[in-house]
Amino acid sequence: MVKLTKIYTKTGDLGSTGLGDGSRRKKYDIRIDAIGAVDEANAAIGMARLHTQNNDDGMLAHIQNDLFDLGADLCLPHDRRSKPTLRITHKQVERLEGEIDHMNENLKPLNSFVLPGGSHASATLHLARTIVRRAERAVYALNERESLNPEIGMYLNRLSDHLFVLARVLNDQGRADVLWQPGENQ
Repeated sequence: MVKLTKIYTKTGDLGSTGLGDGSRRKKYDIRIDAIGAVDEANAAIGMARLHTQNNDDGMLAHIQNDLFDLGADLCLPHDRRSKPTLRITHKQVERLEGEIDHMNENLKPLNSFVLPGGSHASATLHLARTIVRRAERAVYALNERESLNPEIGMYLNRLSDHLFVLARVLNDQGRADVLWQPGENQ
């Protein structure tokens, strides 16, 4: 378990930060960018939880915990591990898929794209979804340079879908969705 007794360490004052294996990277390194995007996504989901009023069956709490697992996975380079470490697993991806399928059962199929909005909860979930997509892009950019656990990308891809479907559910089962009207303002 993590024990934090002192929050500032001053080790990053010269523009680098430490990874889980003790190595250091520049704060603008692509791996640190990916970790930061995942952290930002987690914070956005935390904001969304303020508006869901526990109408998400605890799914968002599980997701936030998963995102810390995912951050731990990213902070330890995949090719340098010498002992078993915390990694995102396919079981976590499958849990998201099951939740998506369950939520989607009562939603009418879409005939248009959904604009981010509707309820407060839905709007914040859409914002979180777009941040997750940015994290996914950062992870795949990193994967071009360094080997990553393939479940990381799968998890983030499913997570953005999950947040989209949950946003529809919290928009009165999709009835309050704001739909795109192509060319409406021409």
